Amino acid sequence: MGIFDRIRSTFGNAEFESEGSADSAGAVKGERRRKRRVNARDDTRALIIDDSPTVVFALKKILRSAGFITFEAGDAESGIEIARTEKPDLVFLDIILPGVNGFAALRTLRRDELTRHIPVIMISGNEQATELFFGSRIGADDFMKKPFSRFEVFARIERLLDKDMVPRRVAAAMIEGKAGSPE
Repeated sequence: MGIFDRIRSTFGNAEFESEGSADSAGAVKGERRRKRRVNARDDTRALIIDDSPTVVFALKKILRSAGFITFEAGDAESGIEIARTEKPDLVFLDIILPGVNGFAALRTLRRDELTRHIPVIMISGNEQATELFFGSRIGADDFMKKPFSRFEVFARIERLLDKDMVPRRVAAAMIEGKAGSPE
């Protein structure tokens, strides 16, 4: 008998029987989030570019638990090459990297025909407004501060999902929406 079974037998099933299900207000019982998480489709491909093995491990574990396929790079140069060859659906890009920094890597990704469409979430241990501003000016789709929670990772991804549950660039989605809407 597991711990949850013991709790259920002690306190009754009413509190726990719909754990993880949404109530009428949309809140998810048994979890901190207010609404049910919307996941990307299975086998979504994510590239993690970070020189910290701890951050790479944490992101990889979080993403793989939701069915993502992950690729990892410890520096910008190899990350850009992986992005060109593997064509991920999403990139998590650290700002402070050995050699080429994340901003220069982002510029390279945006200039390359093979990678310009890939949504990029910049990650940094420094939440300076200038980093956020500069990242958005050169084409970052979102910004996430370290340390991050599982909830934040999925919230950032959810913002980028299209109707097919595939991460898309925010700017590209807005342009497509305007082009497809009657004026």
